[in-house]
Amino acid sequence: MRILIYGLNYAPELTGTGKYTAEMAEALAESGHDVRVVCAPPYYPEWKVGAGYRSWMHRIETRRGVRLWRAPLWVPAKPSGAKRMLHLASFACASLPALAVHALWRPHVVMTIAPSLLNAPGALMLARMTGARSWLHIQDFEVDAAFDLGLLRNPRAGRMALAFERWLMKRFDVVSSISDKMVDRAVNKGVALANVFHLPNWVDTAAIFPLDRPSELRRELGIGEHTGVVLYSGNMGAKQGLDVLADAAAALASREDIVFVFCGNGATRTQLQKRCADLPNTRFLSLQPVERLNELLNLADIHVLPQRGDVADLVMPSKLTGMFASARAVIAMAHPGTELHEAVHGRGEVIEPESAQALINAIEMLIADPVLRARHGEEGRRFAQERLAPAAVFARMQERLFELAGSRLPNAAEVRLQEAASQTRPADVADVTLTRIAERAPILPQIEKIE
Repeated sequence: MRILIYGLNYAPELTGTGKYTAEMAEALAESGHDVRVVCAPPYYPEWKVGAGYRSWMHRIETRRGVRLWRAPLWVPAKPSGAKRMLHLASFACASLPALAVHALWRPHVVMTIAPSLLNAPGALMLARMTGARSWLHIQDFEVDAAFDLGLLRNPRAGRMALAFERWLMKRFDVVSSISDKMVDRAVNKGVALANVFHLPNWVDTAAIFPLDRPSELRRELGIGEHTGVVLYSGNMGAKQGLDVLADAAAALASREDIVFVFCGNGATRTQLQKRCADLPNTRFLSLQPVERLNELLNLADIHVLPQRGDVADLVMPSKLTGMFASARAVIAMAHPGTELHEAVHGRGEVIEPESAQALINAIEMLIADPVLRARHGEEGRRFAQERLAPAAVFARMQERLFELAGSRLPNAAEVRLQEAASQTRPADVADVTLTRIAERAPILPQIEKIE
């Protein structure tokens, strides 16, 4: 099957949407599908284009069996609401030529990843042009989240954004999301029940597992073997509500047996570091490479998952999967009835969102009770093995893909006829076409091809 994935974020980004999109594309390629991706150069969560990439250049490369067309975008150094919209719009516009050349390839399925929803019209247009099936996968409900986080304040603009979102979503053949509550939200926005699909994020429990020794990072950070580590790892942005962690660290600064470790990058990291500058019980790390992820997650005695209460059902934190797989205790902030509450309840401690005192109480209780910490860790690990294993998730996804695209797939005779008639590989056609467009269009000043 020929599958085109169109999304802003992709590997080598280490967290969030880019990580999961890349793992999905690679798994589909390993299963024998011909997978292509149109994406941006890596920039998240540092909000800085990665080394070896250029924000203004088209680039074609192959990564782990997946052909990538990277399109330009503008990356603001200090993202705000308006700057984020321009950032997303820059990619949606600049990526259209790379998307358009795949009409020659005639994909069976065009899948677009949200965020960003601004990519969805282009994906839908390509699917209609080629007769492909269309699939929208939602990692975040970004319009709703923008309202709740105060990034979208104009009521009229908000109504227009929501109407645009509903109009788009109803036109895709499949709309998937990563939790049951988020799937329900898609239905409430008008998507037919037959068209929704639950596609949870996954975790490789063979790669993330409990160590039988202290993490090497304890020594590197100067943390004693018997000191309790409270770890936050992930993006440092507005929706995480990390102020509450700084408040808890300040309140527990006199306890020499507890250390807070903040690992990650993002828009609020600098502010968080300033707040913790005088606290002896805090450490900061940048995101660790994939090969050190298990060491990082095993650094924790307690994982903390702060979440603003007003976005609890708009996003399902992807970092929870690794926390569970590491068999360490989890403290999550969520209201009863939300997806996050249901996922953690019975496998960790769930407390009131944005409450520093509730967090302090939960940390002190778990530090004092290693038996309870171990029990929570075991339950989380079991959940990850039974419900979040990649094999189970991808098997369901492939079943839906074949069901969706079945009428588009050629039979064996047609395949042989196409192979005999073809003198040029589709990849070559797309590469040459994009190169010609780049030579003629001022918006595409250069193109770089990496093998």
